[in-house]
Amino acid sequence: MSASTQEIRFCTAPDGARIAYATLGKGLPLVRAAHWMTHLEFDWQGPVWRPWLTELSRNNTLIRYDARGCGLSDWDVADVSFDAWIADLEAVVTAAGLARFALLGASQGASVAIAYAVKHPERISHLILYGGYARGRLKRGSPEQVEEAETELHLIRLGWGRENPAFRQAFTTGFIPGGTPEQLRCFNELQRVSTSPEHAARIVQAASKVDVSELLPGIAVPTLVLHSRGDARVPFGEGRILASAIPNARFVPLESSNHILLESEPAWPRFLEEIRGFLGAGKPAAGPSAEAFPELTAREKEVLELLARGLANDEIAARLGIRPKTARNQVSALFQKLGVSSRAQAIVKAREAGLGTGSERDA
Repeated sequence: MSASTQEIRFCTAPDGARIAYATLGKGLPLVRAAHWMTHLEFDWQGPVWRPWLTELSRNNTLIRYDARGCGLSDWDVADVSFDAWIADLEAVVTAAGLARFALLGASQGASVAIAYAVKHPERISHLILYGGYARGRLKRGSPEQVEEAETELHLIRLGWGRENPAFRQAFTTGFIPGGTPEQLRCFNELQRVSTSPEHAARIVQAASKVDVSELLPGIAVPTLVLHSRGDARVPFGEGRILASAIPNARFVPLESSNHILLESEPAWPRFLEEIRGFLGAGKPAAGPSAEAFPELTAREKEVLELLARGLANDEIAARLGIRPKTARNQVSALFQKLGVSSRAQAIVKAREAGLGTGSERDA
């Protein structure tokens, strides 16, 4: 596949919904969790998202997909919910044949990425959260946020699908207040073609009720949080909440008033530099250092290697020819020696030392 073209495919979610996803570029996989208002074809052709897709696929294979009810994915779906969004991401990852990848959650996609990273820590090498939130507007405890959400729903139902872009312009101004006339025009049109008024309202309603705050301390993968100081769509404070609650997360404030960064503004190169540095700095070594974990026996290192590859206790037992109970005991002993309290923490520590870089088929 050429780095300058995208390939669009479809997969099926557990409830039968068809989800459209696209791959672009070459290199280590970077998955973008779906968010509101995307269209795989229109985004690739337009001046707002095209720079994002071009730059994020420059050194990586970028995999992105349209959420249910949006773009090329099925619009006529019974379930528009947070759980369904998680299942859609899982379906795309499976269809794309990904074992381990970096995960980008932007805006509404941040909460989906957070939940996935907690559920599948062994599959995530890096977690990037941009312009995101843990709490939807109805969960932030602010009467103003509740009123804003209700007003937005009314506007969506009233004017989303009209040819006259006056209603949609209100949303565009919140997303890219610094946009050029052409960018504003294209974003207005993206709203119209990406989904229907009914589905837009359902998506906004579901997103407003999301709350993954309790999951944040359980994230055990390297995390980078970026947020524009003047973001009118998702308050800057929501980004600070993410970074302060996620263990060892790095927080990068961006000098911008746009929710979607534009390639013409000074924050754009900083955004790209931070992401590229973050992804490059965490690449696994060619193999584990000979000095890694000197406190472990040879057998314990074998168990840790299989643990780092994502194998469950019974799979470790089968691979090593030992009883499942013995495998469980050895894994528990590893936790004590490594000074960790969970499987996810042990996996992260092992992978940082270069273990688990092969696939299960390599063993």
